[in-house]
Amino acid sequence: MSPTRNLRLSFFFLIGLLFIGTAGYVMIEDWSLIDALYMTVITVSTVGFREVYRLSPPGQVFTIALIIFWVSFIAYSAGSIVQFMVEGQLRSILGRRKLEKKISKLRNHYIICGYGRIGTHICREFEAKPVPFVVVEKETAKIERLNLDETLFVNGDATLDETLIRAGIRHAKGLITAVTSDTENVYITLTARGLNPDLFILARASEEVSETKLKRAGASKVISPYVMGASRMAQAILRPSVVDFIEIATAGKNYELQLEELRIAADSALVGKNLITSGIRKDLGIIIVGVKKDDGQMHFNPAPTTQIDAGDVLITLGEPSAILNLEQIATSKAADG
Repeated sequence: MSPTRNLRLSFFFLIGLLFIGTAGYVMIEDWSLIDALYMTVITVSTVGFREVYRLSPPGQVFTIALIIFWVSFIAYSAGSIVQFMVEGQLRSILGRRKLEKKISKLRNHYIICGYGRIGTHICREFEAKPVPFVVVEKETAKIERLNLDETLFVNGDATLDETLIRAGIRHAKGLITAVTSDTENVYITLTARGLNPDLFILARASEEVSETKLKRAGASKVISPYVMGASRMAQAILRPSVVDFIEIATAGKNYELQLEELRIAADSALVGKNLITSGIRKDLGIIIVGVKKDDGQMHFNPAPTTQIDAGDVLITLGEPSAILNLEQIATSKAADG
């Protein structure tokens, strides 16, 4: 039986004991209701007040039984309270250790700093993909939401080294700092860059003047939700069909069309081939919208003779199943001989 249920039973037992004691004195001693209740209370509370009236032998036996039941109730209630406290603490400790064990096993994951409105939406997008991630948050109310959402999280200040280390920053693929304060975002970026120089860091900027500071602090990319939101709203008016197309292709919920990026592994079978000989368009029906070279240069609408090199990122457009096949080819080893 759960400790919470035991506590509820103890409460009902107390009410029942008071009722039985009062009714017993009324029937045995023929006392008034208030006198009977008073006698019951001073008996079980052991305060030592004198009896209301002199008890008859049956009343004395009933009082002895009432005291025995009360002592049993105290023992049961004390046990329930101790069980509730011990099991509650134990559950909390075990739950925290289980959480830390899962986080310690994460590799190539993302760290999301802040579980506000933006952070919450990022988590939902990652869960839908799915992409491994852990949230860093310090506010109690948001921690409770993370527990309810069954999301991996670290309770702490993201500006501190030890907090990001607990989140596995040494093994992380990227970090998103999405707290509301630009100052905090700068400190988080500085801390993260110091702990992992190769980490991709995406930073949120509420003010335009903060973008330069975040870049100097080590952010790989800076995004202003307000600027991006305003631009998207304007484009929805100016180019509604284009916006609809991009939303359909990037939402990840469409079964006919998907826009995706794929990185070519060093030992991929595609390395050294061009877009024609690779068979990407002919065999898989995938359109290559762009190719981002390893040096960061982007080629839009690349020529069919464009060579595919290791480290290239292909911006692809096609059916999800075809893109999944291409992803396997892009990351699989070339056949020997």
